[in-house]
Amino acid sequence: MDAFDHVSMTDMDEADVTRGSGVALWKQIAGRLEWQIGSGLYQPGSRLPVEADLSAKFGVNRHTVRRALAVLAEKGLIEATAGRGTFVKEAPLRYPIGARTRFSEIVSAGGREPSGRCLGSQVEEAQGEVARELMVADGTPVLRIDTIHEADGVPISFGRSYFPEARCRDLDLVYSATGSLTRALATLGIQDFRRRETRVTGRVANEREQEMLSLAPGRSVLVVERVDVEVNGTPLQWGRSSFAADRVQLVIRP
Repeated sequence: MDAFDHVSMTDMDEADVTRGSGVALWKQIAGRLEWQIGSGLYQPGSRLPVEADLSAKFGVNRHTVRRALAVLAEKGLIEATAGRGTFVKEAPLRYPIGARTRFSEIVSAGGREPSGRCLGSQVEEAQGEVARELMVADGTPVLRIDTIHEADGVPISFGRSYFPEARCRDLDLVYSATGSLTRALATLGIQDFRRRETRVTGRVANEREQEMLSLAPGRSVLVVERVDVEVNGTPLQWGRSSFAADRVQLVIRP
């Protein structure tokens, strides 16, 4: 029997719970919070009170609150992000992939604040897959950049990209300063580039992806491989990124 059967809608915004009703306290709390989310009291993207405050509000221990929040998370209504708190989930970000794919523009168009961050970089010798995708000889210096991208502070994707080092020298430094790959490339004189190919696969997130994207075990990612080229067709970037699957809706455009 659901907690809603014992609590009227007009009482859903009250803090107390009914003991001895035959309905577990955690279930009552989950029902109240679910109603508050559905009624708009907590808007998509808004942060819920911390566990300690919810425990005080409902007069229960944290374990009870934690179980109620776990139920809402399983329903896809809320999401906990490490270091930020628990938020009402927003609709997946519509992410068009076409000839011109720019993270900052896509996120801004969705009404959210984009940000990018360089996690590390290194000049390496191209081998195997990297050399093949960038169409360079084995041993050619390439610049590897590891990045994470967020929307309103929520991690959307993280991954690794490779660029011909001779063409993109110091790109990592400029990217770290600007937080935008498009602006960083423009600073180096590369005003435009195009997506030549995108490959998408899905799987369960590994431990590293769970950590970087603040995902619970068992959650899924979309692994996106991409090849970007300059206007003359010369490969500019090959990379592989992991997207939190339930935070984006990939829209493939010709």
